[in-house]
Formats: sequence, structure tokens, C-alpha cells
Amino acid sequence: MKILIASDIHGSAKYCRLLLEAFKREKADRLILLGDILYHGPRNDLPEEYAPKSVIEQLNAYKNVIYAVRGNCEAEVDQMVLGFPVMADYMLLPLEKKMIYATHGHIYNKENLPPMNKGDILLCGHTHVMACEEGQDYVYMNPGSVSIPKEDSPRGYIVLSDGRFLFKNLDGDIVKIFEA
Repeated sequence: MKILIASDIHGSAKYCRLLLEAFKREKADRLILLGDILYHGPRNDLPEEYAPKSVIEQLNAYKNVIYAVRGNCEAEVDQMVLGFPVMADYMLLPLEKKMIYATHGHIYNKENLPPMNKGDILLCGHTHVMACEEGQDYVYMNPGSVSIPKEDSPRGYIVLSDGRFLFKNLDGDIVKIFEA
């Protein structure tokens, strides 16, 4: 199974469209969204083509393949308009003998770790910075932000297939590879 992982669309119709084009181009089976889907939040400028209603329409067309977690910008009203669950704080994804703990990153993150075993993967969004860091006991991964990248990070996503994580920019160029 091939999974595309992205975060922090923040209501940008343009970057949602480019993300869904990447999803099709990658021929992914599932799309995992790590929160902050519709709104930009008070600490961010408006992203290009800010149009949450368009993002709703675009994503709802893929509702049967999207799995999402709640970001710090999600509200209960978002669940009323999105056709897939968005209010869970985290999801667990088994990866052979490891576990991927997927969350937005505003509650659990590198400074406040969730319960994990040695070798597990902490997968977060929230910082808008693409990252893959091997710690002593766990691996931290972040796809960055699709619409509002920070710290010279590319607009990007991660493709997970056969235990291999490909970090890519929105054009599909590989930025980093991690073998789990």
C-alpha cells in the first residue's frame, strides 16, 4: 500500500489542488492529513488562494481515502462540512515491528513525547518545517506544510511505501529518503 502524508493546508485552494495532483501522480492508495486543513490560524498570514469552501469540496471528493487528525486550527464545525473524520488527536499505524504515532504536533511532539517504544516513529505536522531526525529511541518525521512552509522548508509531503519514506516537494522531486 502506498500512503501520501501531508499537513497544514490552511485553507489554500491552490495548494490543496497541487497536493491532490501529487496524490494522483504518486498513485497513492490513501491520503493522511496531519491537521490544520481549513483555517490559517491567527499566527499565519493568509495562504495563497485562501478559500476553505473550495478545499472542502476538493477533499470531500476523496473522502473515502483520507484519514486525518485534528490540528490546533480545527474546530467542531469543520467536522460538519468535511466528509471524513478530523477530530481525533492521533492515529496509530503499524509498520512491521514498529509503530507510527501520527498527530498534528501541537500536543505531542519532540518536547512532549507520546507513549512510544524504542524505534517507533513520531509523525507530526504543525511546525511547517520538513524534518527527518533519528533520535536515540525514536525517529521524528514532519512533511512540512503544503501551503505555508517555514524556515526555507519546501512545500512538500511524504510518500510511505514498503517501509520507505520519500520526502518530496510538491513538484515530486525527492528531498530525502528514510528506510524504516
